[in-house]
Amino acid sequence: MPYSERILTRRVGQRGHPMDMTVPFSAATVKVLVEARRLAFRLSDLALVKRTTALLEVGERHRVAEVAARLGVSEATLYRWLAAFILHGLDRLRPQRSPGRPPKLTPTQKARLYDLVVAGPLAAGYPSGCWSCLVPQDLIQREFGQSYTHRYIATLLRNLGLSYQKARFVSDHLDPERRRVWREETWPAILAEAKQRGALLLFGDEATFAQWGALAYTWAPRGQQPEVRTCGKRKGDTVFGLIDYGSGRLFVHAQTERFSSVTYTAFLARVLAQTTGPIIVLQEGASYHTAAATKAFFAAQAERLTVYQLPSYSPDDNPIEHLWKAMKKRTTHNRYFAEFTELCTSVDDGLAYFQAHPEEVQRLMGPYLDQAADCPMAA
Repeated sequence: MPYSERILTRRVGQRGHPMDMTVPFSAATVKVLVEARRLAFRLSDLALVKRTTALLEVGERHRVAEVAARLGVSEATLYRWLAAFILHGLDRLRPQRSPGRPPKLTPTQKARLYDLVVAGPLAAGYPSGCWSCLVPQDLIQREFGQSYTHRYIATLLRNLGLSYQKARFVSDHLDPERRRVWREETWPAILAEAKQRGALLLFGDEATFAQWGALAYTWAPRGQQPEVRTCGKRKGDTVFGLIDYGSGRLFVHAQTERFSSVTYTAFLARVLAQTTGPIIVLQEGASYHTAAATKAFFAAQAERLTVYQLPSYSPDDNPIEHLWKAMKKRTTHNRYFAEFTELCTSVDDGLAYFQAHPEEVQRLMGPYLDQAADCPMAA
């Protein structure tokens, strides 16, 4: 507190020895305080409302002790408000935010830390591929000479826009250039072709739903890992699927046989029988998709059926993968199937749900829908 303010505070009143002085305000000063309180109410600035109210009541010759008690503050605090207002006006009456402790890392250092974390601990010279709390703590000390408690490390990383996630596998056969060509050139051209021909644009794939079930994250009492019974039978319900890009319509066929060119072409024949007009199918590179018998079927149906291959080892380029993930979460995760028929019933119910809710299927194709909206060839 400046020296002049300390002197005035002592004269107006001393802590422990309150002096119920009267401090009359001029009409102009009262008007300033009233306007300030009205604005504070409008902005929901309750701290300024309280301070202006206190000064107005003191100016009306109410006892300081009574005003302080009514507003829930000490008499010394009220005297400080009064002194600040007399010396500096409203600017000092408004609550001053504490600047707090200056950050240890500069914005440039934080950007550098972000890049180091994204690059991974191996690139930073650590023997592990995982960022545990102690590793970034050591990294910050090594690179910037600053120390943080391990409890704050997670908060710091979250503030940088990072999150603690489980990694996923990406094939080492992945061809980034081929994926770029697919997304920027091939896919927009296929989309434009489908619109020009009025064709159904179908993404296809297959999935197996295992009788022994699948495990997933769920809430449970702390320290008690959830247990799910399993029959251990290695038997599955296999499903062919196609989803229409334009409407979210789902074509499916569940079977107990293994996937093959015979069962695949039979599924496509059923889809052709259920529809009219041209169909464009985008498929992955499974062996029965490219077998000689399958190619012969494509040639025989060329008048209505056109087939394109998706990039190899790129499941994220096929939106039906999101449908299978949602299906398994709905039908098999953390569930017990004593009999194979129970599994088949659950899978059939899940497929029926998505067939009845094409808008849900379209929602799962979000990234492709967003990309198409930005695609000039799709207009």
